[in-house]
Amino acid sequence: MNYIDLFAGAGGLSEGFIRNGFNPIAHVEMNKDACDTLKTRAAFHHLKENKEINIYYDYLKGKISRQELWNKVPTNIIDSVINKEISTETLPFIFEKIDQELGKNQVDLVIGGPPCQAYSVAGRARKNMADDPRNHLYLHYVEFLKRYNPKMFVFENVPGILSASNGIYLDKIFEAVKEAGYELEKSVLNAKNFGVLQDRKRVIIIGWKRELGFKYPHFEVKENNFEILKHLFSDLPKIKSGQGEWNVSKYAKKTNSYLESTGIRNGIDFTTQHVSRFNNENDLEIYRIAVEKWTNEGKRLNYAELPTRLIKHNNTSTFSNRFQVVNHKGVSHTVVAHICADGHYYIHPDITQNRSITVREAARIQSFPDDYFFESSRTAAFKQIGNAVPVLMAEGIAKKIKEMI
Repeated sequence: MNYIDLFAGAGGLSEGFIRNGFNPIAHVEMNKDACDTLKTRAAFHHLKENKEINIYYDYLKGKISRQELWNKVPTNIIDSVINKEISTETLPFIFEKIDQELGKNQVDLVIGGPPCQAYSVAGRARKNMADDPRNHLYLHYVEFLKRYNPKMFVFENVPGILSASNGIYLDKIFEAVKEAGYELEKSVLNAKNFGVLQDRKRVIIIGWKRELGFKYPHFEVKENNFEILKHLFSDLPKIKSGQGEWNVSKYAKKTNSYLESTGIRNGIDFTTQHVSRFNNENDLEIYRIAVEKWTNEGKRLNYAELPTRLIKHNNTSTFSNRFQVVNHKGVSHTVVAHICADGHYYIHPDITQNRSITVREAARIQSFPDDYFFESSRTAAFKQIGNAVPVLMAEGIAKKIKEMI
């Protein structure tokens, strides 16, 4: 079953569909770093399928360059990643590239959601919505439905899309999609119900060709008895602020049932990108206070309550919940792209390490497997992870779509 992946990001949604046997024809993404990640992951899947996975591991270990890795796989695999912004001007080029990749094959599915910043509550506060061209990206999405006539599509976005312009934007999306010959339904799904150790709500719109007469699938809730510190982070080497390895880190402990069953630990004996930010003494002292307050009292730190010598921002009300500790017991709060700016909102719950979470820990909260490598810099990696659809959530959605198709 072939699919096109629009607004692909680092490929979290796509990974879930690949796990269910779907075949990506093309990934369209405007961010170059995310495209490099997609190319590297495409190389991984090809090499794994052809029992040449050691070439990929050589890349992770720094033995060969990224370009050398990409050169080891057929050109069309790397070319399936189209680094373009989706706009009226670029559509002809994108269609031409997809048509080349597709040949005489049929597209069964279109997946992806336009960048969510325009619909997010924070995004709307920053900018007048009417002026933001990103709000009209759904019209381009519909162009793909009209051209490739897939049986189904999956459209993912933030809950803010429900209230954007008092619901008018959502009405417009539904109207445009119905005009293209599809029926569709929406639901707010939470990643924590798919086995992800994170509270992350997303609007998932699923559509199908009218004549298929489908209904929105029922998603069972997965009971979650796992904890972040005990199960998700426990096998990673303990490091302090500013420490860690970009390439290879050996595991500090054996795997456990959560890491095994989710495929986060998937057979290799090392992980990558377990690198933490450097923080100044002032921040580290705040981290200590925040972690102690959270572990001992179960309360979040209020910035205004800090000792005066530690307060560096005059506007304490804006920063009131700026320092947040990742919940060590249950599930984490939502990982967002802002994690690339600083780590204050994602403080590691283990006081002995006293730091914000690493790239690998953030990726695990998003349920990415440990062999998933995020290209470019630490900042770029954090941003890609924060914008992604959690892999286990994507996998759960893909499983239902597969049953329907």
